[in-house]
Amino acid sequence: MQIAINILNAFTTGGRGGNPAAVVLDADDLSSEQKQQIAMLAGLSETAFISRSAIADFKFDFFTPVRQIADCGHATVAAFAYLKQTGRIPEQKTTSNKETIDGRREIIFKGQEVFMEQKAPVFSQLNADDAMSVAASLKIADTGYTPLISDNGNRFVLLEVASDKALSALKPDMLQITTISAKHKLIGYYIFCNVPGADSTTRMFAPAYGIPEESATGMAAGQLAAYLYQSKYQKQHFQIHQGHFMNPSSPSLIQVDLDIADGKVTSLFAGGSAQLVSKRIVEI
Repeated sequence: MQIAINILNAFTTGGRGGNPAAVVLDADDLSSEQKQQIAMLAGLSETAFISRSAIADFKFDFFTPVRQIADCGHATVAAFAYLKQTGRIPEQKTTSNKETIDGRREIIFKGQEVFMEQKAPVFSQLNADDAMSVAASLKIADTGYTPLISDNGNRFVLLEVASDKALSALKPDMLQITTISAKHKLIGYYIFCNVPGADSTTRMFAPAYGIPEESATGMAAGQLAAYLYQSKYQKQHFQIHQGHFMNPSSPSLIQVDLDIADGKVTSLFAGGSAQLVSKRIVEI
């Protein structure tokens, strides 16, 4: 069976960089096993499979090269951008929605940009031993900052470091991160620092999901923005950079808008731009 794969870079900035995602249309007749095989052959951090839905405009399933994932930011932005660009969503429409295994989520179009709804995250502290294990898995000494778990259906460790120099110098031990991720049911680590020109710049490591490092992670960036609102900045719009320290560099811009009620984040929308870069055929 031949399967057409559309590859788009999501969260591009200035027409460059971003994170490539694979998008497969009309996936209704594909089994989970076939989707996993296609995602492995695509070889990208995530592949979005789009099918018909009885409760939303579209049904989405997301697979990394090694396993299914509940939701994905950059693959959602890529997929809805492609649906709009190919006329499957009329140009005049400003909203849509998707069904995922984690529930129904709304989509907002702002010009050529796509913003996806996320639930507000819940934060919890790691104990001292687990916090030390996280630091050891990154080969860093005590940073003065405490890692915490952030969860809105996708779970990440969030950890602040002192500077972009410290962020660039991280040397992640993928085996240790995989072990810690399995223990805490994490997608991976989202490490960040404050920099001029953005609210944060970040790196994301998710070897348990077959992703050594990713250049843009919409789900983690949304959770980070909620944390920054809660801990540092009383504002509702955030700009998160990612991908600058990869080799090769792939700079990405993730924008996050928070919905606030009574001083608390109730929901959020993370989004940005996406550009079609190639098409492929795989055989399963």
